[in-house]
Amino acid sequence: MAEISALQAARAQYQPKLPKALQGPVVAVEGKATESVGNQKEIKELFPNTYGMPVITFEPGDQPKLEPFNVGIILSGGQAPGGHNVISGLFDGVKSLNPNNKLYGFILGPGGLVDHKYMEITPELMDQYRNTGGFDIIGSGRTKLEEVDQFEKGIQILRELGIKALVIIGGDDSNTNACVLAEYYAAKKYGVQVIGCPKTIDGDLKNEQIETSFGFDTACKTYSELIGNIQRDCNSARKYWHFIKLMGRSASHIALECALQCQPNICLVSEEVEAKAMSLDDVVTYIANAVAARAAEGNNFGTVLIPEGIIEFIPAIKKLIAELNDVLATPEAQALSNADEQIAYVKSHIAADNLKTFESLPADVAAQLALDRDPHGNVQVSLIETEKLLSRMVAAKLAEWKKEGKYVGKFGTQHHFFGYEGRCAAPSNYDADYCYSLGYNASRLIANGKTGYMSVIKNTTKPAAEWIAGGVPITMMMNLEKRNGKMKPVIRKALVELDGAPFKYFASKRDEWAKQTAYVYPGPIQYWGPSEVCDQTTKTLQLEQA
Repeated sequence: MAEISALQAARAQYQPKLPKALQGPVVAVEGKATESVGNQKEIKELFPNTYGMPVITFEPGDQPKLEPFNVGIILSGGQAPGGHNVISGLFDGVKSLNPNNKLYGFILGPGGLVDHKYMEITPELMDQYRNTGGFDIIGSGRTKLEEVDQFEKGIQILRELGIKALVIIGGDDSNTNACVLAEYYAAKKYGVQVIGCPKTIDGDLKNEQIETSFGFDTACKTYSELIGNIQRDCNSARKYWHFIKLMGRSASHIALECALQCQPNICLVSEEVEAKAMSLDDVVTYIANAVAARAAEGNNFGTVLIPEGIIEFIPAIKKLIAELNDVLATPEAQALSNADEQIAYVKSHIAADNLKTFESLPADVAAQLALDRDPHGNVQVSLIETEKLLSRMVAAKLAEWKKEGKYVGKFGTQHHFFGYEGRCAAPSNYDADYCYSLGYNASRLIANGKTGYMSVIKNTTKPAAEWIAGGVPITMMMNLEKRNGKMKPVIRKALVELDGAPFKYFASKRDEWAKQTAYVYPGPIQYWGPSEVCDQTTKTLQLEQA
């Protein structure tokens, strides 16, 4: 066994809290039949065996005695703090049903299921990873489960290991795959259940049933510590504007939460940029005005928070990207291997207004939009150095204003991108408890014969004993969206709601924060001490549940 830190050794002794309903035998209480959030007819046709199932809530009751069974688990997609606690919760839950039950982990994500690479999670192994960050117990991967050949290879190893149910821990794409797999196995009557768990630090996998995705709490607290440190330095040196890009390609939940915790001078919210149909120049002017106003007061320093996906939310660029996605999905475009040829092809195949937008962008940004795609066919916005792009454009605008006598300050800049720093942090008490409950709850969904469900824990701003445990059909969250040029069933992402309490509170304060130096320095995550220091949920959740 590798050496461990004093913190990890002490955290290993922490026993996560469970909802009262999961502290003994349970009974499943079924609600009304459900339907998908969009495209009901099409989703029902695609998922005839798992559509319309009721929401489940667990209450204390009599748990029937079950014969021994085995469970498989997969970590899918990017890391998020608390993944190991989902596994430990599932492990303890499965063992509590029958000590002879076994838990198998598939190595490096869904690919491990297809390639038959696995390991048994033993008590000795599990004890090394309790309350730790990371996904390194079995690793993760981004293989998409969507082909019949993959499903059939999966069932081979599931049968060989006597696995009754498979738990897939992931974000919206991974849980979409879980839903597709559950439907396939149900249609074939293979007798294997599939359960999902909501994971993503981005915070965009949530709805009326899912209060928050796990890892969001820890990641935001980790980033907020770093932002607070920078703000303390910023307020000490008083000579730099710090442009800080934060993870969150499809939604601005992380940036907004960090702004609520740290009170920076500026926080951009992608969803607002889109709603106001702001151009790139509008965004730059907004920042430059704040810089100039502070400079007029002698404050040539400040902090700017930028969600990494903001470029996709600027309407003109979003429209451009949508057409680029279609053009680049064609066989002709994919056959081109030379970057110059691809860019030339793009320019000759997009509409005139999109071409104008394309040619207005800095060459490096335009090239990234035209060339770089992730496995889902999306622009890899994390590769675009938006923080440098914006600061460069702000500097150019301020230089113009200085010539016109409209600006008298100095504009020095520093740049940061916080992403990987938050994905594998040791989970906060909230995430440790929440994730353990999600895993333990998944064992009860399995014991009650459910498939195509996501494990959900609600009421989490209350003490853990008062949390509500249950399950929601994954089909309930789905709609059709265009991916790689084709319409596909996917879980709808949750964006920042501009009429929601978190954004409205932020909007009521941001003018004050822009002018004043009202920084808050949250400090590091605390694991022991007063509850008001150690057990707080995110500001987002507090405002939403108030």
